[in-house]
Amino acid sequence: MEVRTELISSGQNPKIKGLIALEEKSKVRQEKGLFTVEGRREISHCAEMGYEIRAIFYCPDILGMDVRIAFNGQGFANTRWFEVTREVYAKIAYRSGTEGVIAEVRSRDHSLGSIHLSENPLVVVLESVEKPGNLGAVLRSADAAGADAVIVCDPLTDLYNPNLIRSSIGAVFTVQCASCTSEECIAWLKKNGIRILTAQLQDSEWYYDTDMKSGSAIVIGTESTGLTNRWREAADAHIRIPMLGRLDSLNASVSAAILLFEAVRQRNAGNS
Repeated sequence: MEVRTELISSGQNPKIKGLIALEEKSKVRQEKGLFTVEGRREISHCAEMGYEIRAIFYCPDILGMDVRIAFNGQGFANTRWFEVTREVYAKIAYRSGTEGVIAEVRSRDHSLGSIHLSENPLVVVLESVEKPGNLGAVLRSADAAGADAVIVCDPLTDLYNPNLIRSSIGAVFTVQCASCTSEECIAWLKKNGIRILTAQLQDSEWYYDTDMKSGSAIVIGTESTGLTNRWREAADAHIRIPMLGRLDSLNASVSAAILLFEAVRQRNAGNS
């Protein structure tokens, strides 16, 4: 691929200031319809899934290879390329073990209407998730389990938070994601005939005794307060994970992984 680059050597360059604003402020990401992705693997996943890569900012000294080798060109037809100095890159690098490359990417629609379901859907729903790292870890598990989608209800973080992208190692691009209110999600699940399985301690049965072979949504609340009553009342089944120690809750991402792979186990039983 032919790459025409522009050199940026000043941290006061408007493009650099704009990139930093996208990294630091959710409001700016939402207003501009743009976000940033750092790292070769994450950018490659993003391009492979058809996202519009508007610009690449890279530092040859850190990247350690020709940018044409780092990316084979797929998905970069209309991308602008900016070579930056090590000093400038230090201002825009978001993570410590940086690879010397950051992309500016166009956001996508994350409404419920954007989700395409399989014949036998498996969905994860998170209510009021606050920590980007937790959501990123759930997305990795959802990708590994082949889940149809992850739906974030009443979110306290946005889907393009740099910490979320980093912790998901690109799964935020490979898994369908939607953001909506709990009421909207409940109505959508019922409309699509997807059973609502809420993870809760009260009035619940063991998760492995619950049928997950048909279309299912695994719903998980916050670690501090759990799910709100609207989800408990809308549920088709209440499920819990055995807790044998002194504490009464697991990390939300751990709970999601356990329940997702129970669904996978049930659906693949007898196929091995």
